[in-house]
Amino acid sequence: MKITSINPFTQKVLESFDEYADEQLEVILKKATSAYDNWRHANPETRKNYMCKVAEILRMNKEKYARTITQEMGKPIKEARAEIEKCAWVSEHYAHEAEMLLKREAVATDADLSYIVYDPIGTVMGIMPWNFPFWQVFRFAVPAIMAGNTIVIKHAPNVTRCALHIEDIFSEADPEQDGIMQALIIQEKDAAKIIRDPRIKAISFTGSNETGAKVATEAAGNIKKSILELGGNNPFIVLEDADIDKAVDTGITARMQNNGQSCIAAKRFILTEPVADKFMERYVAKMQELKIGDPMEEDTQIGPLATEEQVKKLKAQVDKSVKMGAKVVYDGGAVDNFYKPTLLSNVKPGMPVFDEEVFGPVASVITVKDFDEAVEVANQSKYGLGVSIFTEHTHHAEELVYYFDEGSVFFNDMVKSDPRLPFGGTKSSGYGRELGKHGIHEFVNVKTIYLKEGKYHHKPQKEEHVAKSMGG
Repeated sequence: MKITSINPFTQKVLESFDEYADEQLEVILKKATSAYDNWRHANPETRKNYMCKVAEILRMNKEKYARTITQEMGKPIKEARAEIEKCAWVSEHYAHEAEMLLKREAVATDADLSYIVYDPIGTVMGIMPWNFPFWQVFRFAVPAIMAGNTIVIKHAPNVTRCALHIEDIFSEADPEQDGIMQALIIQEKDAAKIIRDPRIKAISFTGSNETGAKVATEAAGNIKKSILELGGNNPFIVLEDADIDKAVDTGITARMQNNGQSCIAAKRFILTEPVADKFMERYVAKMQELKIGDPMEEDTQIGPLATEEQVKKLKAQVDKSVKMGAKVVYDGGAVDNFYKPTLLSNVKPGMPVFDEEVFGPVASVITVKDFDEAVEVANQSKYGLGVSIFTEHTHHAEELVYYFDEGSVFFNDMVKSDPRLPFGGTKSSGYGRELGKHGIHEFVNVKTIYLKEGKYHHKPQKEEHVAKSMGG
């Protein structure tokens, strides 16, 4: 059976790929297991050099990889280049930080010596989406690899060439370590048999709630850990003391980046009454300035949605919300595979644009009286990925963060991922964390070592700090 990649701008077939047969999948899993048996014992310097080489290859071939991203899923070319740069950043970050993050930790107990080590667990399966076809993979895979694991990825079918590029990058970084990262060219329906395979030790999934629930059920049924990064319906709160121009500029990027197809995009703009009209007027003016067109052109800011199905779904969400009472402040509308920037006001709970994840350049406005009502509206969602709050009184920030049922709270900036900080959500946005020290600890065996009343070459002291790194 063929898997086909289609350019969403030209709507022409880019490539067709043969789906892997069972025999090919068996070779991949054997190779991943063999690579793990070697890689788990690699010293910190070997792992560091390997991941630095990955970053170097990314930058050397940035244009090629960026063009593939844009051609396969429609992201504006400038944003595609930025995605590759971010992958290089996360690679370099963990290359330099992993040894410290995996350092053995001494714990004072009744033993002569007790400590914790972080061992790798084996081969981890990633099931990845199309909207950030390189970054989503690197975000979960780099820390897992630096912890000593190997990876197989089942990527979205429409970005299969991106998946193969990623496999090639890790193979080229050190041919002797071939098998650390491999792509599985299979259909979604065939992922379950890979999850069930005893050589797969854990699963990282990024995508929809519906598919995520199936993945989690399959993983749990086979007693395997899963990490889920699911949808988002992020609130973007603007209080009366906010810098409106800054809020508008940030809000445009937060909603329109990646053609609006981002789980962490600002989707519900919660505006306090004193600033609502001013914000919407300026926001519409900025929307009208956005350049819409061929994503391969340097000045394009809004390209096509990734698939025709995405356009149909978004149009249905907007149309139903308008029928339920939402007001169209600025109407972009759908043309071919494009959905142009749109602003809706008078949005209420129960409307699709309030309740559901909206994947496209549609901003929804809810007007509230004050901060207390803003909190109530923000939390009135099944999702909990992140929230942005614009206010000049940031000295109250530490008091405000506890009001929100979110994985992250950003003041005067858009929600974004950063290799130095944990990333993930609550409620229907999933569980587990990627990035930061928490991300590298997700796919490890946290092992307790307890030594008492033995004979030692060197008698350890209870307060001794055990400094050897990277167990495994």
